[in-house]
Amino acid sequence: MIWLVRTLICSVVIVPLLACQPNYHDTVEDYEPERATGWSDREAVVSSSYMVAAANEKASQAGIRVLEAGGNAIDAAVAVQAMLTLVEPQSSGIGGGAFLLYWDAEAQQLFSLDARETAPSAATPELFLDEQGNAPRWIEAIGGGRSVGAPGVVAGLELAHQRWGQLPWAALFNDTIELAEQGFVVSERLAMLVKSEMNPWLPQLSAARDYFYPNGEPIAAGTVKQNPQLADTLRLIAEGGANAFYQGPVAEAIVYAVQNSEVAPGLLSIEDLENYRPVWREPVCSLYRTLELCSMGPPSSGGLTVLQILGLLEHFELANKSVNSTQAIHWFTQASRLAFADRNRYIADTDFVDIPLMRLLAPDYLARRADLIVEEDMGRAEAGDIEAGYALAYDQSLDLPSTSHFSIVDAQGNAVSMTTTIEMGFGSAVMVKGFLLNNQLTDFSLVPEVDGRLVANRVEPNKRPRSSMAPVIAFDPVAGEVRHVLGSPGGPRIINYVAQTLIGLIDWQLDMQSAIDMPRVTNMNGVTSIENSADLTELAEALRARGHEVEIRSLNSGIHGITRMPDGRLLGGADPRREGKVIGQ
Repeated sequence: MIWLVRTLICSVVIVPLLACQPNYHDTVEDYEPERATGWSDREAVVSSSYMVAAANEKASQAGIRVLEAGGNAIDAAVAVQAMLTLVEPQSSGIGGGAFLLYWDAEAQQLFSLDARETAPSAATPELFLDEQGNAPRWIEAIGGGRSVGAPGVVAGLELAHQRWGQLPWAALFNDTIELAEQGFVVSERLAMLVKSEMNPWLPQLSAARDYFYPNGEPIAAGTVKQNPQLADTLRLIAEGGANAFYQGPVAEAIVYAVQNSEVAPGLLSIEDLENYRPVWREPVCSLYRTLELCSMGPPSSGGLTVLQILGLLEHFELANKSVNSTQAIHWFTQASRLAFADRNRYIADTDFVDIPLMRLLAPDYLARRADLIVEEDMGRAEAGDIEAGYALAYDQSLDLPSTSHFSIVDAQGNAVSMTTTIEMGFGSAVMVKGFLLNNQLTDFSLVPEVDGRLVANRVEPNKRPRSSMAPVIAFDPVAGEVRHVLGSPGGPRIINYVAQTLIGLIDWQLDMQSAIDMPRVTNMNGVTSIENSADLTELAEALRARGHEVEIRSLNSGIHGITRMPDGRLLGGADPRREGKVIGQ
């Protein structure tokens, strides 16, 4: 009998921008690379025993070697994250945080671990405001020590490993330490993002500048890049565990770099690092069609919002519509509008804010909200009227696109779905001991109140900022088995990327790679964005005829997913929009 936590819990995400930042996404996301010719020709990978799907081939290889050596999915997750810190520094690393879902096959139990960053104990709701009470422009908010929260991923992985790991902790860092010392080949994507100055602070802060712009030139694709400082840091963590990160020389270097940042010095203290603790959370789960879908509860709103979108779409016959048909995409964008409206008002860290969790996924509430979906675009949706006592203002945090996701299934049937991030591409651009620090505090609302109403996701001491990360494990409740393991990077668009992929898997019965390959469409309660794919040209015009404001743009999801097929084999897919790799045995 499968044990699944069915408590309807919600969490935290990134929300709309300040009015003074209307072109933020054009400024940042357009730096993402276009898809290469033949991008949709990638084939699914099939294996009989175990599989890793991660954002870089070196990371997938590190995970597979752990599984080959007798390790399990948790052991492999530690190795994958260590390698991503080296080869994909723009997206995640030991200076950031993560949400981890773990299916324990022997116990038939699902666990979710919150390794999200926390605000410094000295932080106040006015952290980002100037003396006149004005919020900064996005470029001023993202860089430097002020935006850095206490990193959580090292502590989170150690806690999971202490509970389930099979191989010695120290052995899980060997591949990355060796490659950091010998040097890794710089990928085209990393080189492009450095050259484009996706994060404008990267060439301005000295430690990051020295690493990413040696001799004043951006690192070039195909060159070999060594990182001996990261090798030394990982060696300390391998030998001393998480304590070697949160105490001693590494912690002191982190705090010094934050408090003495060349721009916007921050408040992070030694005590903040010493006191950091990952937290076991209840997953948020609900039935969609024939599968039980589970994702991360607080403080991520990603899971809740994905389930809200699908709960609204439960009232429409998507399976009878062709893949990405006008009608199907219209329903999808309207459901997304409604879900994002609720997310942007109600969701924050429930350790600090009373959130109407049960109501947001209640069938009667979703049925009433679904009635608002008509044949014409509804325009900007308002949050639902939950009940008295939730008079909150709409969030005003930054929507920063980066992050990484990996999925792992081991030979015993254990599964990991982990989304990990340092927030903005290259985080705060504060670099220390060979790794970048997050700028996760910009996931809080930059202003604490609007028109006299408090924002749920305002900065508070030791609070965790809202996130849109949405790792998912889907179960067949009849067979009692894991069916799909997936997630994506992409800022708040993660929610749409994951929801659309689940629709492809469940309603349209696509295999994992085909569902990942689908041209993307997003709507975060604003413009309907359509991926710049020739396949969707006619769709854009048809949606405009229904009243949609449509933009055609690059939508660089990074979904990595694994399906357990009915015959027990594993089928994995990696997003062709990025440089991920699936490896199985």
